[in-house]
Amino acid sequence: MEIISDLIKILLPASLVLLGIYLTIESVLKKQFEKNVLEIRAKNTEIILPVRLQAYERMALFLERISPHNLIIRINQPNMTAGEMQSIMLHEIREELNHNLSQQIYMTEVVWTLIRNATEDITSTINTCAQQIESDRPSIELARKIFEIQMNKEGDLIQKAMSELKSEISLFY
Repeated sequence: MEIISDLIKILLPASLVLLGIYLTIESVLKKQFEKNVLEIRAKNTEIILPVRLQAYERMALFLERISPHNLIIRINQPNMTAGEMQSIMLHEIREELNHNLSQQIYMTEVVWTLIRNATEDITSTINTCAQQIESDRPSIELARKIFEIQMNKEGDLIQKAMSELKSEISLFY
């Protein structure tokens, strides 16, 4: 019986010391792991943030470039027909979108959806206006019709997308 009592006297303190060492090492390792995770996140932010801001900048430029006003000023030529202008405008919008498709991975789904909706709205407006004008008419008539419809629309989807884009960018500062 005395052997068991001596064994308990030795094993109990030893196991408490082992438990203390285990808990101390676990705590130190956990803190080290958390520190490493924070360092990795900081480094990722340092690398990703400029790329992400560049993506937002590119999408803001995209929205400006496809706005009917800027698109018409950039494309319209005096001897162009409405059909030619429609074709070139739609081509420009498609090219701009294809050039910037990869930027969607850097923004939220909400902003990307607004950008896509704005793009589809402009395309739809151009097609609707082109259907109301004979394709061999001067391009200025198509331009007038597009401006007329844009002015009568209740909400400008480009401005809404731009506003949400700016709002999302402000979250990083």
